[in-house]
Amino acid sequence: MDTFALKLFLTPVLIGSASYAGRRWGEGIGGWLVGLPLTSAPVAFFLALDQAPAFVAAYAHGSLLGVIAETIFCLGYGGIAGRAPWPVGFALGTAVFAGATLALADVGLGLVPVFLAANAVLALALALLPKGTDGMAQRPPSPWDIPLRMIVATLLVVGLTAVAPSLGPRLAGIIASFPVFASTLTVFAHREQGAAAAQCVLRGLVFGLFGFTGFFLTLGFLIEPAGVAPAFAAAIVVNLCVQGASLWAVRRTRARAAGSSRLFRSDRI
Repeated sequence: MDTFALKLFLTPVLIGSASYAGRRWGEGIGGWLVGLPLTSAPVAFFLALDQAPAFVAAYAHGSLLGVIAETIFCLGYGGIAGRAPWPVGFALGTAVFAGATLALADVGLGLVPVFLAANAVLALALALLPKGTDGMAQRPPSPWDIPLRMIVATLLVVGLTAVAPSLGPRLAGIIASFPVFASTLTVFAHREQGAAAAQCVLRGLVFGLFGFTGFFLTLGFLIEPAGVAPAFAAAIVVNLCVQGASLWAVRRTRARAAGSSRLFRSDRI
């Protein structure tokens, strides 16, 4: 399966799965799920088969820089979601992502400093983002809701990845980190359930990105000295370990929010 076929297959499967997960377990879980490198990792693997290991290492470095830009998207959208409709939130998030991409393109830091910076920005985002809650849909979802999400996300992925490779591995890694899946989930949650649900998706994404940084730090370190198979195997193990911890954190945050909501209702009664 080539990368184009992978995008056409994996993108709708992922966004559909995340949408169903959000309806079943809450929008925060949906956001966490799309923080997994389920598209970036396969793309990096195909690059490893077609390009020199140094190219993949540079792509991993760019992907870590992209986490910073992606987190800034979350802060931009999440910060204004409670005061503006979804088109404004999405536009602001995209604008600050683009600004961050331009600022990060020439950063000269090495792999480890970028990894540390990305995780520091993620921790800061968790402190600054409104916690949000999983809300109830303001109207019953259309039967076309999830298929539409799948179509929108697939078009965005194909368009972005068609442009990115011509820009070089580092800039490609940053641009490819644009939160296509998360922004799709966030916009639909915002439109159907309100700002609090959108903010919940974005916080879930931030939690999920800790595993993303672990994956690409490991891959960037090992791809040249160890080779493709060992590097990807180690990166997957690291990612799964970190994701397990971040899932626990998402569920704990959700339980606290639900407890606070029940207490607030009982106080009003």
